Amino acid sequence: MKHDDMARLLEAILSLKTKEELEHFFEDLCTIQEINSLVQRFDVALQLDQGLTYAQIANITHASTATISRVNRSLVYGAEGYRLAIGRMRETEKEDT
Repeated sequence: MKHDDMARLLEAILSLKTKEELEHFFEDLCTIQEINSLVQRFDVALQLDQGLTYAQIANITHASTATISRVNRSLVYGAEGYRLAIGRMRETEKEDT
C-alpha cells in the first residue's frame, strides 16, 4: 500500500462527523467479517488493557490465542494507536460521569 493511498483513506475517515456516518462508511468499505475482526481486535485490546488473562479474553471474545498475542504485541511494541484510542475513550467516560 502506498502512503498516499493510506492518507486518502484516513482523510475520508476524518471527514465523517457522526458515529452513524462512520458506521455507514465502514459497512460500505468492509465485509461483515472484516468489521467483526476489527471489533474483536479492539475488544481484545480493551480486555488486555484491563489486565485480563489470555484465557479470560479467549472465553469472553472467542478470539484465538494468536489474535490475542498479536494485539498484545501491538499494545506493547506498536505505534501506540490502541493506547491512544483507549485513553481517549476513558477520558470521555470520565467526563460523562
